[in-house]
Amino acid sequence: MTADPQTASPARWAAPAPAAPTTTPSARRRTAAEIWIVLGLSLGQSGVYAIVNILARLSAETPLADQTATLNASQSERSLLDLTYQVLGIFFALVPVALALYLLSGRASATWRGTRERVGLDWGLDGARPGRDIAWGFGLAALIGLPGIAFYLLGRVVGITVQVQASALDQHWWVVPVLVLAALQNGLLEEVVAVAYLHERTRDLGWSRLWFVVTSSLLRGSYHLYQGIGPFLGNVVMGLVFSWFYTSRWGRNRVLPLVVAHTLLDVVAFVGYALLPAAWKTTLGL
Repeated sequence: MTADPQTASPARWAAPAPAAPTTTPSARRRTAAEIWIVLGLSLGQSGVYAIVNILARLSAETPLADQTATLNASQSERSLLDLTYQVLGIFFALVPVALALYLLSGRASATWRGTRERVGLDWGLDGARPGRDIAWGFGLAALIGLPGIAFYLLGRVVGITVQVQASALDQHWWVVPVLVLAALQNGLLEEVVAVAYLHERTRDLGWSRLWFVVTSSLLRGSYHLYQGIGPFLGNVVMGLVFSWFYTSRWGRNRVLPLVVAHTLLDVVAFVGYALLPAAWKTTLGL
């Protein structure tokens, strides 16, 4: 009988050993500059725009609760052209993910495959690791999803959350596949950059786990500010859970469970919203 890989080879399932912190001032400056560049090309840029957006919303004459934020908007009235724009948008949004992994692979003796294994973006040939990642992903999605919906509805009632239209695409044959790809893109971009990459680089700078968790969570909340104060707070909580889990003995520095959870949450939000009858949306205030 084949032994359980989780019990037979404990070292195989342990989190990677911490990298030695960058010590020289010039190396620390280069690492800090790299972090700013990666974030400036991706989530940090979105965070700055979201801050400006929420200031504009709060200073507008229309109350925040009466304003709308639209996700996955149509780019053209022509079906194939709209599809082309959607696919291109998803593709180019993933370039910062490739950049972050490429930069991490620049470590001495690091390889592309080794980097993916280090941050848990690989699925081994054995069935245990994919099953474990998927199971944790579903668990995290359930933990975040139901309270997230309740928090959104509460924010709408209190008036600190705008009406979020999760999909404004016209009815085309490709809508559901594109929304699923958009959900996967969000999961990869946010979890790889805001959690896996940021954890590796802040650890290079000698940051503590607490500072990483707080920074990652505030970053996640910042680029959701365009949806209102409620989503900002909700995503900070999500960030605390995800970044803590990633660095815990259960998460083992594997980002794939976070990607699975995030993708599931967005698939439910995007596809569910697109397929929900208009009357239901009105009743639920969506």
